Amino acid sequence: MNRVGYGAMQLAGPRVWGFPDDPEAARRVLRLAVELGVTFLDTANAYGPRTVNQLIGQALGPIPAGVIVGNKVGAERGPDKSWVVDGRPETVRRQVHEALTDMGTEASELTYLRLVGDSPGAHQDVPLEESLGALVQLRDQGLIRRIGLSGASPQMLARAQQTTSIAAVQNRFNLLDRSGVQVLADCETQGILFIPYFPLAAGRLGGHQELTGPAERLGATPAQIALAWLLRRSPSIVVIPGTSNPDHLRSNIAASEVAEQLTDAEVARLTALVDESQAVLDRPTPTHS
Repeated sequence: MNRVGYGAMQLAGPRVWGFPDDPEAARRVLRLAVELGVTFLDTANAYGPRTVNQLIGQALGPIPAGVIVGNKVGAERGPDKSWVVDGRPETVRRQVHEALTDMGTEASELTYLRLVGDSPGAHQDVPLEESLGALVQLRDQGLIRRIGLSGASPQMLARAQQTTSIAAVQNRFNLLDRSGVQVLADCETQGILFIPYFPLAAGRLGGHQELTGPAERLGATPAQIALAWLLRRSPSIVVIPGTSNPDHLRSNIAASEVAEQLTDAEVARLTALVDESQAVLDRPTPTHS
């Protein structure tokens, strides 16, 4: 697997709602990503909702052999465009079938269960085992091949694995935010892929000196250095930077080459920007789901 993947969230309209102004441009970016060797795409039913998955199906359907699409279920969009967790088995099953229809595929290579949202919603108290149980049933039916988690604490990861094997975890982790570091450590020891979302810190990296130094030495961009650091931080990490710009896409993919050129000292200085021993999850994790 190419460890530089592609996050498709930015292909939706403003506030990740509806279709973009130029759907064909979005489809071209998706096709270009695969042409450039990307083998992992990240998406979710809630992007749009459903519009990004439909763009993926239109651009790539049938999904090429060797390309894994990781799709998140278990979240709906509220009328105010908030992200509302809904892990009820009937919602999980419906969303898996919707994603298969939207992407024009017979089975999902990887389906994540989303565990946290920014709106309380009415269904965050669904037991984790019930939500995962629905995915296990779909896997037994051949509609899912691998199961992942999105927004997991170490405790939730351990609890989930009492129900089923977990292939991947998606948590926030980047140069400035190490809140997922303990989950990353667990993934490393258990052979689980760790896929950090907001790998570029949602544009907050700015002109940090520890980035600009290596960038100038290598003729790279600060964003490439930040992605390269993630790739060097752990062999379990697959990065999924998102963009709707073809040039940015090419630049992000080239971060794998930049990673090979970073010195160990540069990697160490970047790692030391945050005291990982003090990093904790800074967002709510439901106690019952």
